[in-house]
Amino acid sequence: MADESAKHLEVALVAAERTVWQGQAKIVIARTTDGDVGILPGHAPLLGLLQGGTVQVRTVDDEFFVAAAPDGFISVANDRVSILAENAEMGHDIDLEEARRELERAQATGIDTDAGEEELRLAEARVRAAEKAT
Repeated sequence: MADESAKHLEVALVAAERTVWQGQAKIVIARTTDGDVGILPGHAPLLGLLQGGTVQVRTVDDEFFVAAAPDGFISVANDRVSILAENAEMGHDIDLEEARRELERAQATGIDTDAGEEELRLAEARVRAAEKAT
């Protein structure tokens, strides 16, 4: 008999202060510094740096969601996917118009400092996640 656990992934999306989402998924898609990666059950162990700002998940119930996670790590081992980000937020919880205004402010402020660059990455990720969630 086939192992039932091999049919799904156990996923945890964790921000610095809280668990943003936890559950079972069919696939997780994230962009790392090495490019886009799609994680399916049985994926080889992986440790990567997130880049690009969004993580996409298809749950075992065929629900689809996108989360903003501009900086962090993804770890895959034994059908467990851990996404650890300082800032993470579900796309459907983001007010798109407010996120666009924050992005405009961040772009106008400039990225002359590390804090400015981080603010811009977060604002871009929030807009992308909110747009994909609608």
